[in-house]
Amino acid sequence: METLLSHSFDYLSSPSPQKIRKGLRQVEGLLAQLCLSKTPAANKRHSLQPASSPTGKKLSELPEDPAFQEFFKLQQSFQWNIAMRLVACLERLLGKESNGTNDMLIIQTLDLIQGVLLLHPPSRALFSQEIYMNLFLDLLDPANCPAIQSSTIMALVTSLLDHPQNARTFEAIDGLLVATSLFKSRSTSREVKLKLVEFLYFYLMPETPATKTSASASAPNTAILGGRGKELIAAFDRRRETVNGPDGVKNTDNNTRTTEEKQNLLGKHLSNVQDLVEDLKEGGGVFGVGAM
Repeated sequence: METLLSHSFDYLSSPSPQKIRKGLRQVEGLLAQLCLSKTPAANKRHSLQPASSPTGKKLSELPEDPAFQEFFKLQQSFQWNIAMRLVACLERLLGKESNGTNDMLIIQTLDLIQGVLLLHPPSRALFSQEIYMNLFLDLLDPANCPAIQSSTIMALVTSLLDHPQNARTFEAIDGLLVATSLFKSRSTSREVKLKLVEFLYFYLMPETPATKTSASASAPNTAILGGRGKELIAAFDRRRETVNGPDGVKNTDNNTRTTEEKQNLLGKHLSNVQDLVEDLKEGGGVFGVGAM
């Protein structure tokens, strides 16, 4: 796995779009191998049925998978952390001229960042630093295409999951202003506006301290990813405790905000925040999560 990562990192640091694409594909292939089950080869030759596609591994099995255990341990180190390399690659892509090829590479990088942050929750701590959180705000610029904006919103949400300090960083660098300005802009596509509404529902949910690892503690902040996302975070939090012990890699900063506190902050930029809060209280908004 180290050899594959080493080659991938070399490609990701290249100025060549072709090599960057190859590096992204190698990372994607690694993550796919961790998450997908191989199609049984038994009786494959004698079967008249077409070969079935690989299926996802059960979440309960994944933390016990030897390959995933090796992956998780490698991600704990500076040398092999994929999220750091993807963020560095994203920075370089942002410095290039905007065109179709570069836009696709940015989208692919954002999608992989989202996947890595789900597979290795401790990597989300990167985005407690303003320099990295600012990348998301730069990508929400109205000049960027809707596909980039949509992928950015999803990666942003994943970076905030169960990490209140990251939300504080997002607020401190005027993230709410950027998000609401994009939402109110007439040039913003309908698809992006829908994702921004989902993001605002997610943001308004009450936060739980980052030291809690139970499924119930993770549920409110994983609602935007649906039930599978909730299971995923709970499974990987359990794996984190197994690898690092009960007190292993975790954020001890419990600087959380209530829905009411965040409503006041968001209300400075948006007029109908109370309607969003009422939706959350009555029916869970767009996520179907009724409990506050």
